[in-house]
Amino acid sequence: MTDGIVRAAILQAKWTGDTASMIEVHESYARTAAEQGAQVMGFQEVFNAPYFCQVQESEHYRWAEPVPDGPTIVRMQELARETGMVLVVPVFEIEDAGHYYNTAAVIDADGTVLGKYRKHHIPQVKGFWEKFYFRPGNLGWPIFDTAVGRIGVYICYDRHFPEGWRALGLAGAQIVFNPSATSRGLSSYLWKLEQPAAAVANEYFVAAINRVGVEEYGDNDFYGTSYFVDPRGRFVGDVASGNDEELVVRDLDLGLIDEVRQQWAFYRDRRPDAYGPLVES
Repeated sequence: MTDGIVRAAILQAKWTGDTASMIEVHESYARTAAEQGAQVMGFQEVFNAPYFCQVQESEHYRWAEPVPDGPTIVRMQELARETGMVLVVPVFEIEDAGHYYNTAAVIDADGTVLGKYRKHHIPQVKGFWEKFYFRPGNLGWPIFDTAVGRIGVYICYDRHFPEGWRALGLAGAQIVFNPSATSRGLSSYLWKLEQPAAAVANEYFVAAINRVGVEEYGDNDFYGTSYFVDPRGRFVGDVASGNDEELVVRDLDLGLIDEVRQQWAFYRDRRPDAYGPLVES
């Protein structure tokens, strides 16, 4: 387990209007992050597409592709090799006919795809009609041993459910990336509350990434304000803009994880023997 300083990057980006240019924008920012010394970088939810879940139309299945063998992930492998960065890459995944998932691939610094996380909790409310497109994730809460340490992923709506945050902590996560697409009118007051609380409760770093701007398929106003938060619940540097595209690069001291876990001892004092009723039907 790595316990030194990791320079990490996240990007909140505006939808460009097409996949090709959206990927190019992310590649350009990734190269900039690498030039600034970043060793790991995470993108926003379904980064190479618009947030099409504002509507329920079968035409949007066209955004889906295989993971890891689809064109976007293959291209991101090349980017990881070029920059020497670990990449967390969220896309719309097709497994086979009728099986679609909201997925993030984790690619190591040498371009190896270490695996993928599939979003567990799928919303179905106005402006977020995700059950029309995605099945619930079925791969558990994997931890990926990367060149920079142990990374987990939790996607957007997942963040409202504490169980997955805890599963990632129990599995040894040091940094959890939370790629999102959340709008100003729905739950913005929770944005700076839930992820810091999860970081404290589980004593690891969280990278909270949100889209920014209004897109073509609805009036959701994605409010950015992406950030890193440490195991004490403190923002690492400033929170990103609420209106503009922004690259956020921060140094994360992974040694703080052990310090906090020794001081607060939450893992020691858990009572799994008493928690059975929480998951009984």
